[in-house]
Amino acid sequence: MTTESNTPNTIERSAYYAELSALQLAPLWERLKGLVPTDPRPNAVPYHWAWNLVRPQLLTAGRAITAEEAERRVLVLENPGLEGKSQITDTLYAGLQLIMPGEVAPAHRHTQSALRFMLEGVGGFTAVSGEKTTMHRGDLVLTPYWTWHDHGHDGDEPVIWLDGLDVPLVNFLKAGFREEHQANRQVLSKPEGDSLARFGSGLLPVVMPSMSGTSPVFNYPYARTREALDVLQRSTDIDKHLGICMRYVNPVNGDWAIPTLGTTIRLLPKGFNSTFYRSTESAVFVVIEGEPTVIVEGSAPVVLGPNDVFAVPGWLRHRFESSSSDSILFSFSDRPVHEKLGLLREERS
Repeated sequence: MTTESNTPNTIERSAYYAELSALQLAPLWERLKGLVPTDPRPNAVPYHWAWNLVRPQLLTAGRAITAEEAERRVLVLENPGLEGKSQITDTLYAGLQLIMPGEVAPAHRHTQSALRFMLEGVGGFTAVSGEKTTMHRGDLVLTPYWTWHDHGHDGDEPVIWLDGLDVPLVNFLKAGFREEHQANRQVLSKPEGDSLARFGSGLLPVVMPSMSGTSPVFNYPYARTREALDVLQRSTDIDKHLGICMRYVNPVNGDWAIPTLGTTIRLLPKGFNSTFYRSTESAVFVVIEGEPTVIVEGSAPVVLGPNDVFAVPGWLRHRFESSSSDSILFSFSDRPVHEKLGLLREERS
Protein backbone atom coordinates (compact mmCIF):
# COMPACT_ATOMS: atom_id res chain seq x y z
CA MET A 1 0.00 0.00 0.00
CA THR A 2 1.34 3.46 -0.88
CA THR A 3 1.73 6.27 1.65
CA GLU A 4 1.92 10.04 1.39
CA SER A 5 5.68 9.88 1.94
CA ASN A 6 6.17 8.00 -1.30
CA THR A 7 7.47 9.96 -4.28
CA PRO A 8 7.06 9.17 -7.99
CA ASN A 9 10.66 7.99 -8.07
CA THR A 10 10.22 5.45 -5.28
CA ILE A 11 6.78 4.09 -6.16
CA GLU A 12 6.64 0.96 -8.30
CA ARG A 13 4.47 2.44 -11.02
CA SER A 14 2.78 -0.66 -12.38
CA ALA A 15 1.58 -1.61 -8.91
CA TYR A 16 0.43 1.96 -8.30
CA TYR A 17 -1.49 2.04 -11.58
CA ALA A 18 -3.15 -1.24 -10.62
CA GLU A 19 -4.30 0.34 -7.36
CA LEU A 20 -5.73 3.28 -9.30
CA SER A 21 -7.53 1.00 -11.73
CA ALA A 22 -9.21 -0.88 -8.88
CA LEU A 23 -10.62 2.46 -7.70
CA GLN A 24 -11.77 3.44 -11.21
CA LEU A 25 -9.03 6.06 -11.44
CA ALA A 26 -6.48 6.63 -14.17
CA PRO A 27 -3.31 8.77 -14.43
CA LEU A 28 -3.91 11.60 -16.89
CA TRP A 29 -0.17 11.88 -17.59
CA GLU A 30 -0.38 8.47 -19.25
CA ARG A 31 -3.33 9.41 -21.42
CA LEU A 32 -3.09 13.14 -22.06
CA LYS A 33 -1.72 12.97 -25.62
CA GLY A 34 -4.45 10.53 -26.60
CA LEU A 35 -7.20 12.65 -25.06
CA VAL A 36 -5.90 15.96 -26.39
CA PRO A 37 -3.95 15.24 -29.61
CA THR A 38 -2.00 17.88 -31.46
CA ASP A 39 -4.34 17.54 -34.46
CA PRO A 40 -7.44 15.53 -35.46
CA ARG A 41 -6.83 11.80 -35.96
CA PRO A 42 -9.91 10.13 -37.45
CA ASN A 43 -10.26 6.37 -37.38
CA ALA A 44 -12.00 6.45 -40.77
CA VAL A 45 -9.93 6.37 -43.93
CA PRO A 46 -10.58 7.74 -47.41
CA TYR A 47 -12.55 5.19 -49.41
CA HIS A 48 -14.24 4.81 -52.78
CA TRP A 49 -17.46 2.86 -53.45
CA ALA A 50 -17.72 2.31 -57.22
CA TRP A 51 -21.28 2.29 -58.56
CA ASN A 52 -20.56 -0.43 -61.13
CA LEU A 53 -19.55 -2.78 -58.30
CA VAL A 54 -22.15 -1.78 -55.72
CA ARG A 55 -25.26 -1.63 -57.91
CA PRO A 56 -25.27 -5.36 -58.80
CA GLN A 57 -25.07 -6.22 -55.10
CA LEU A 58 -28.11 -4.05 -54.41
CA LEU A 59 -30.09 -5.78 -57.14
CA THR A 60 -29.06 -9.14 -55.68
CA ALA A 61 -30.43 -7.96 -52.34
CA GLY A 62 -33.69 -7.13 -54.12
CA ARG A 63 -34.00 -10.77 -55.16
CA ALA A 64 -32.81 -12.20 -51.85
CA ILE A 65 -34.91 -10.30 -49.31
CA THR A 66 -38.28 -8.58 -49.52
CA ALA A 67 -38.87 -5.03 -48.37
CA GLU A 68 -41.30 -6.40 -45.76
CA GLU A 69 -38.60 -8.66 -44.31
CA ALA A 70 -35.91 -6.00 -44.39
CA GLU A 71 -38.06 -2.99 -43.42
CA ARG A 72 -35.33 -0.93 -45.11
CA ARG A 73 -33.42 -2.80 -47.85
CA VAL A 74 -30.11 -1.00 -47.48
CA LEU A 75 -26.45 -1.84 -48.01
CA VAL A 76 -24.44 0.10 -45.45
CA LEU A 77 -21.36 1.90 -46.74
CA GLU A 78 -18.95 0.81 -44.03
CA ASN A 79 -15.56 2.49 -43.79
CA PRO A 80 -12.60 0.05 -43.67
CA GLY A 81 -11.26 1.91 -40.64
CA LEU A 82 -14.54 1.39 -38.77
CA GLU A 83 -15.43 -2.23 -39.51
CA GLY A 84 -18.54 -3.47 -37.74
CA LYS A 85 -19.69 0.01 -36.74
CA SER A 86 -21.99 0.83 -39.69
CA GLN A 87 -20.30 4.20 -40.23
CA ILE A 88 -18.93 5.82 -43.37
CA THR A 89 -16.87 8.26 -41.28
CA ASP A 90 -16.36 8.71 -37.54
CA THR A 91 -19.51 10.86 -37.31
CA LEU A 92 -21.66 9.93 -40.33
CA TYR A 93 -23.76 7.02 -41.54
CA ALA A 94 -24.47 6.28 -45.21
CA GLY A 95 -26.21 3.49 -47.05
CA LEU A 96 -27.67 2.72 -50.46
CA GLN A 97 -31.39 1.87 -50.37
CA LEU A 98 -33.27 -0.13 -52.97
CA ILE A 99 -37.03 -0.25 -53.38
CA MET A 100 -38.70 -2.35 -56.05
CA PRO A 101 -41.97 -1.63 -57.91
CA GLY A 102 -45.03 -1.87 -55.68
CA GLU A 103 -43.05 -2.15 -52.47
CA VAL A 104 -43.55 -0.15 -49.29
CA ALA A 105 -40.87 0.71 -46.74
CA PRO A 106 -43.08 1.01 -43.62
CA ALA A 107 -43.62 4.26 -41.75
CA HIS A 108 -41.56 4.98 -38.68
CA ARG A 109 -39.80 7.88 -37.01
CA HIS A 110 -36.57 8.41 -35.10
CA THR A 111 -34.54 11.16 -33.50
CA GLN A 112 -31.76 10.76 -36.05
CA SER A 113 -32.00 13.26 -38.92
CA ALA A 114 -31.85 11.79 -42.41
CA LEU A 115 -31.42 12.78 -46.03
CA ARG A 116 -32.14 10.89 -49.23
CA PHE A 117 -30.18 11.68 -52.38
CA MET A 118 -31.84 10.14 -55.42
CA LEU A 119 -29.55 8.17 -57.76
CA GLU A 120 -31.54 5.93 -60.10
CA GLY A 121 -35.04 5.04 -61.23
CA VAL A 122 -38.44 6.63 -61.74
CA GLY A 123 -41.57 6.32 -59.62
CA GLY A 124 -40.10 6.22 -56.14
CA PHE A 125 -41.51 8.50 -53.49
CA THR A 126 -41.14 9.47 -49.86
CA ALA A 127 -43.88 10.72 -47.58
CA VAL A 128 -42.92 12.95 -44.65
CA SER A 129 -45.36 14.35 -42.08
CA GLY A 130 -48.38 13.77 -44.28
CA GLU A 131 -46.93 14.98 -47.59
CA LYS A 132 -45.73 12.82 -50.46
CA THR A 133 -42.93 13.81 -52.82
CA THR A 134 -41.90 12.00 -55.98
CA MET A 135 -38.14 11.52 -56.23
CA HIS A 136 -36.08 12.24 -59.35
CA ARG A 137 -32.38 11.76 -59.96
CA GLY A 138 -30.34 14.40 -58.13
CA ASP A 139 -33.19 15.43 -55.80
CA LEU A 140 -32.30 16.00 -52.15
CA VAL A 141 -35.10 14.86 -49.83
CA LEU A 142 -34.99 15.60 -46.10
CA THR A 143 -36.40 13.58 -43.23
CA PRO A 144 -36.35 15.83 -40.15
CA TYR A 145 -35.79 14.23 -36.79
CA TRP A 146 -38.85 12.63 -35.17
CA THR A 147 -41.08 12.93 -38.24
CA TRP A 148 -43.13 10.06 -39.62
CA HIS A 149 -41.80 8.89 -42.98
CA ASP A 150 -42.33 5.99 -45.35
CA HIS A 151 -41.21 5.14 -48.88
CA GLY A 152 -43.02 3.61 -51.82
CA HIS A 153 -42.70 2.89 -55.50
CA ASP A 154 -45.32 3.49 -58.20
CA GLY A 155 -43.00 2.82 -61.14
CA ASP A 156 -41.82 -0.30 -62.94
CA GLU A 157 -38.04 -0.36 -62.42
CA PRO A 158 -35.70 -0.44 -59.39
CA VAL A 159 -35.26 2.83 -57.50
CA ILE A 160 -32.05 3.51 -55.59
CA TRP A 161 -31.01 6.41 -53.41
CA LEU A 162 -28.29 7.30 -50.93
CA ASP A 163 -29.28 7.57 -47.26
CA GLY A 164 -27.25 9.91 -45.05
CA LEU A 165 -27.85 10.15 -41.30
CA ASP A 166 -26.28 11.57 -38.16
CA VAL A 167 -26.61 8.19 -36.41
CA PRO A 168 -23.06 8.11 -34.94
CA LEU A 169 -23.47 11.57 -33.43
CA VAL A 170 -26.87 10.82 -31.91
CA ASN A 171 -25.72 7.44 -30.66
CA PHE A 172 -22.66 9.00 -29.04
CA LEU A 173 -24.97 11.35 -27.15
CA LYS A 174 -27.22 8.40 -26.22
CA ALA A 175 -30.19 10.37 -27.54
CA GLY A 176 -31.63 7.85 -29.99
CA PHE A 177 -35.36 7.06 -30.00
CA ARG A 178 -37.40 5.15 -32.58
CA GLU A 179 -41.11 4.40 -33.01
CA GLU A 180 -43.07 2.33 -35.51
CA HIS A 181 -46.24 3.69 -37.08
CA GLN A 182 -49.46 1.75 -36.63
CA ALA A 183 -49.90 1.57 -40.41
CA ASN A 184 -47.40 0.80 -43.18
CA ARG A 185 -48.21 4.10 -44.82
CA GLN A 186 -49.12 7.31 -43.07
CA VAL A 187 -52.28 9.18 -44.09
CA LEU A 188 -51.51 11.97 -46.55
CA SER A 189 -52.88 15.31 -45.37
CA LYS A 190 -51.23 17.73 -47.82
CA PRO A 191 -51.00 17.85 -51.61
CA GLU A 192 -47.67 17.02 -53.23
CA GLY A 193 -45.54 20.15 -53.57
CA ASP A 194 -47.18 21.93 -50.64
CA SER A 195 -43.99 22.53 -48.64
CA LEU A 196 -42.01 23.72 -51.67
CA ALA A 197 -44.74 26.18 -52.66
CA ARG A 198 -45.23 27.39 -49.09
CA PHE A 199 -41.57 27.80 -48.10
CA GLY A 200 -39.31 27.31 -51.12
CA SER A 201 -40.49 29.85 -53.68
CA GLY A 202 -39.09 33.01 -52.15
CA LEU A 203 -42.30 33.30 -50.13
CA LEU A 204 -43.09 32.59 -46.48
CA PRO A 205 -46.41 32.55 -44.65
CA VAL A 206 -47.14 35.82 -42.84
CA VAL A 207 -48.10 33.80 -39.79
CA MET A 208 -45.39 31.18 -39.41
CA PRO A 209 -46.24 27.78 -37.94
CA SER A 210 -44.15 26.33 -35.14
CA MET A 211 -40.98 25.02 -36.77
CA SER A 212 -38.15 22.67 -35.90
CA GLY A 213 -34.59 23.56 -36.81
CA THR A 214 -34.82 21.54 -40.04
CA SER A 215 -35.89 23.15 -43.29
CA PRO A 216 -39.65 22.93 -43.95
CA VAL A 217 -38.77 22.32 -47.61
CA PHE A 218 -38.15 18.60 -47.73
CA ASN A 219 -37.50 18.14 -51.46
CA TYR A 220 -34.85 20.26 -53.19
CA PRO A 221 -35.38 19.33 -56.88
CA TYR A 222 -32.23 18.81 -58.92
CA ALA A 223 -33.80 20.56 -61.92
CA ARG A 224 -33.82 23.85 -59.96
CA THR A 225 -30.36 23.22 -58.53
CA ARG A 226 -28.86 22.47 -61.95
CA GLU A 227 -30.37 25.60 -63.42
CA ALA A 228 -28.85 27.71 -60.64
CA LEU A 229 -25.42 26.16 -61.18
CA ASP A 230 -25.61 26.95 -64.91
CA VAL A 231 -26.32 30.61 -64.17
CA LEU A 232 -23.55 30.82 -61.58
CA GLN A 233 -21.03 29.20 -63.92
CA ARG A 234 -21.55 32.08 -66.35
CA SER A 235 -21.51 34.86 -63.78
CA THR A 236 -19.52 34.05 -60.64
CA ASP A 237 -15.91 33.75 -59.62
CA ILE A 238 -14.76 30.18 -59.09
CA ASP A 239 -13.32 29.32 -55.69
CA LYS A 240 -9.92 27.73 -56.34
CA HIS A 241 -10.47 25.22 -53.53
CA LEU A 242 -14.15 24.34 -53.87
CA GLY A 243 -15.17 25.28 -57.40
CA ILE A 244 -18.70 26.66 -57.54
CA CYS A 245 -19.99 25.33 -54.23
CA MET A 246 -23.42 26.14 -52.81
CA ARG A 247 -25.17 24.93 -49.66
CA TYR A 248 -28.77 23.83 -49.27
CA VAL A 249 -30.43 26.18 -46.79
CA ASN A 250 -33.39 26.44 -44.49
CA PRO A 251 -35.36 29.35 -46.06
CA VAL A 252 -36.84 30.29 -42.69
CA ASN A 253 -33.54 31.23 -41.04
CA GLY A 254 -30.81 30.90 -43.67
CA ASP A 255 -29.10 28.13 -41.69
CA TRP A 256 -28.16 24.71 -43.02
CA ALA A 257 -31.14 22.68 -44.22
CA ILE A 258 -30.46 20.08 -41.49
CA PRO A 259 -29.02 21.21 -38.14
CA THR A 260 -26.49 18.36 -37.97
CA LEU A 261 -25.80 17.57 -41.63
CA GLY A 262 -24.28 20.09 -44.00
CA THR A 263 -25.47 19.48 -47.56
CA THR A 264 -23.75 21.10 -50.54
CA ILE A 265 -23.69 20.94 -54.32
CA ARG A 266 -20.62 21.89 -56.32
CA LEU A 267 -19.79 22.32 -59.97
CA LEU A 268 -16.23 21.81 -61.17
CA PRO A 269 -15.92 23.29 -64.67
CA LYS A 270 -14.19 21.36 -67.44
CA GLY A 271 -10.43 21.62 -67.00
CA PHE A 272 -10.69 22.86 -63.40
CA ASN A 273 -8.08 21.64 -60.93
CA SER A 274 -8.70 22.70 -57.35
CA THR A 275 -5.93 23.38 -54.89
CA PHE A 276 -5.52 21.37 -51.71
CA TYR A 277 -8.05 21.96 -48.95
CA ARG A 278 -8.84 20.43 -45.60
CA SER A 279 -11.15 21.11 -42.69
CA THR A 280 -12.17 19.43 -39.46
CA GLU A 281 -15.47 18.27 -40.99
CA SER A 282 -15.76 14.76 -42.40
CA ALA A 283 -17.56 14.56 -45.72
CA VAL A 284 -19.19 12.14 -48.14
CA PHE A 285 -19.18 12.96 -51.87
CA VAL A 286 -21.48 11.59 -54.57
CA VAL A 287 -20.91 12.21 -58.28
CA ILE A 288 -23.96 13.34 -60.23
CA GLU A 289 -22.33 14.31 -63.52
CA GLY A 290 -18.89 13.90 -65.04
CA GLU A 291 -15.87 11.84 -64.06
CA PRO A 292 -13.84 13.93 -61.62
CA THR A 293 -10.61 12.76 -60.04
CA VAL A 294 -10.13 13.07 -56.29
CA ILE A 295 -6.63 13.29 -54.86
CA VAL A 296 -6.14 12.77 -51.12
CA GLU A 297 -2.62 13.72 -50.08
CA GLY A 298 -0.51 10.62 -49.64
CA SER A 299 -2.87 8.40 -51.67
CA ALA A 300 -3.16 7.51 -55.34
CA PRO A 301 -5.63 9.58 -57.41
CA VAL A 302 -9.08 8.03 -57.81
CA VAL A 303 -11.24 8.60 -60.88
CA LEU A 304 -14.91 8.76 -59.92
CA GLY A 305 -17.89 8.00 -62.11
CA PRO A 306 -21.58 8.91 -61.86
CA ASN A 307 -23.18 7.65 -58.61
CA ASP A 308 -19.79 6.76 -57.13
CA VAL A 309 -19.40 7.58 -53.44
CA PHE A 310 -16.19 8.78 -51.80
CA ALA A 311 -15.55 9.39 -48.10
CA VAL A 312 -13.07 12.03 -46.90
CA PRO A 313 -12.49 11.94 -43.12
CA GLY A 314 -11.73 15.19 -41.33
CA TRP A 315 -8.43 17.04 -41.59
CA LEU A 316 -7.18 15.23 -44.69
CA ARG A 317 -5.81 17.41 -47.49
CA HIS A 318 -7.63 16.72 -50.73
CA ARG A 319 -8.47 18.27 -54.06
CA PHE A 320 -10.49 17.56 -57.21
CA GLU A 321 -9.78 17.65 -60.94
CA SER A 322 -12.39 17.87 -63.68
CA SER A 323 -10.70 17.31 -67.02
CA SER A 324 -12.87 16.23 -69.95
CA SER A 325 -16.24 17.70 -68.91
CA ASP A 326 -17.99 19.63 -66.17
CA SER A 327 -18.40 17.64 -62.97
CA ILE A 328 -21.12 18.01 -60.36
CA LEU A 329 -20.86 16.52 -56.88
CA PHE A 330 -23.30 16.40 -54.00
CA SER A 331 -21.88 16.12 -50.50
CA PHE A 332 -23.00 15.90 -46.91
CA SER A 333 -20.87 16.42 -43.82
CA ASP A 334 -20.92 17.19 -40.10
CA ARG A 335 -19.88 20.80 -40.74
CA PRO A 336 -22.93 22.42 -39.02
CA VAL A 337 -21.98 20.74 -35.74
CA HIS A 338 -18.40 22.01 -36.01
CA GLU A 339 -19.64 25.51 -36.76
CA LYS A 340 -22.15 25.65 -33.92
CA LEU A 341 -19.62 24.35 -31.40
CA GLY A 342 -16.91 26.74 -32.60
CA LEU A 343 -14.68 23.83 -33.64
CA LEU A 344 -14.51 24.33 -37.40
CA ARG A 345 -11.02 24.90 -38.73
CA GLU A 346 -10.06 25.10 -42.40
CA GLU A 347 -6.72 25.10 -44.17
CA ARG A 348 -6.48 26.38 -47.73
CA SER A 349 -3.22 25.87 -49.64
